[in-house]
Amino acid sequence: MKKRIVIFEAEGGSDKWLDGHRKDTMPIVKSLKSKGWDAEVLFFRDEWHETIYGYVKDSFDAYISRINPGNLPNGEKIYFDTLRKLSDYGLTGMPHPDAMLNFGAKDALVKLASTDLVPDDTHAYYDIPHFKKTFPISLSYGERVLKQNRGSTGEGIWRIQIADEHTFQPGDTLPLNTKLKCTEAVDNHVEYHTLEAFMTFCEKYIVGDNGMLVDMRFMPRIKEGEIRILLVGDIPIFVVHKKPAEGGDAFSATLFSGAKYTYDDPEKWSDLVSLFLKSLPVISEKLGGFDIPLIWTADFMLDWDENKQDKYVLGEINCSCVGFTSHLDQGIQEKVADEVVKRVESRFA
Repeated sequence: MKKRIVIFEAEGGSDKWLDGHRKDTMPIVKSLKSKGWDAEVLFFRDEWHETIYGYVKDSFDAYISRINPGNLPNGEKIYFDTLRKLSDYGLTGMPHPDAMLNFGAKDALVKLASTDLVPDDTHAYYDIPHFKKTFPISLSYGERVLKQNRGSTGEGIWRIQIADEHTFQPGDTLPLNTKLKCTEAVDNHVEYHTLEAFMTFCEKYIVGDNGMLVDMRFMPRIKEGEIRILLVGDIPIFVVHKKPAEGGDAFSATLFSGAKYTYDDPEKWSDLVSLFLKSLPVISEKLGGFDIPLIWTADFMLDWDENKQDKYVLGEINCSCVGFTSHLDQGIQEKVADEVVKRVESRFA
C-alpha cells in the first residue's frame, strides 16, 4: 500500500476557485495529508490520457473523480476509459466510471421500480418507436413527468398535463391532436403543444449517445418540496429541503427557478434517512453491484401511501461530481478523507 491518492479535475469552469481548483478539492487533499496519506491533483486532458495512465497506475492506491463529465470538452469517453483501465489495474475507483453511469443515469429509476423507492409504473424509452407507441397510453392515466438522461438543473424535465376538453379513460391511446400543457423544470415556463408535436420535439432527447427518456407519474406533493440527502459513503451528512417557488405551475426545485433551500440535520428526516440506508444493499445490487459512491446525493418527493401516510419516492441520484463547498466549515472533507482511507485499507486487510 502506497498511501497515495490521486484526485482528477477538469481545467477551467465556473466551479473553480482562485487557485484553479474546486473549492472542496484542496480541503480533501489537506485532510488526507493530516491522516498521513499523500494526495495529488491532476488535470485531465484527452491528449494526456496515456501519460496520465502510465504515471498513475504504479504511483497511487486509488483515484477520486472530481470532474463533471459534461465539463470535458470532448465528452466522457476517453476519461471514463482511462478510469476503467486504472480500476482494472487495481486502483480503487471513487467512484468507478460505470458506477457514475449506473447511479447517475435517469433510468436508474426504472431499474429500481421493483423496490419500495420508485413507483412500478415508471418507464424508460430508449428508441423513438417505443416512445411514440407507449407514451400516448401512459399519459391517459394522468399527469406524467418526462426526464431526459442528459442535461442538468431541470433542463429537459417536463411536467405533462392534458389540456384538452375531451375526457379519456385510463388505458386509452390518446389521439395525436390531443392538446398538452408542458412545463419545463429548468425555469417553470409553460408551452402548449399537440401530443404529436411534443413527441416529435422530444425525439432529440432519445437520439445520440446515452439518449433516453424516463416517464414517471407526476407527484403533486412536489409543491411541498424535494428532499435531498447528501452522503459520504453510507453516512448521511445533511438533508436539503428544496421548496419550489410560489406559483400555480412551479414544480422545479432548482435554485435557478427560484426554489428556496433549507439545510437540516439528518435526524429531522429520520424516517426517510432510515428507509434509504436500509435500501443501500438493494440499490447497489440493482445498479450494477458497485460500491456506493464516495460523495453523492439522492433526491426524494413526498407521496401518500394507501393509508394516507407520508411516502417517499426517489426522483434522482447524483454522484459524478457532487460539491459541498458551502459546508466546508462543518468538516465534511474530514469525513471524505476517513471514507477514502477506510476503502483503500479494506483492500489490504
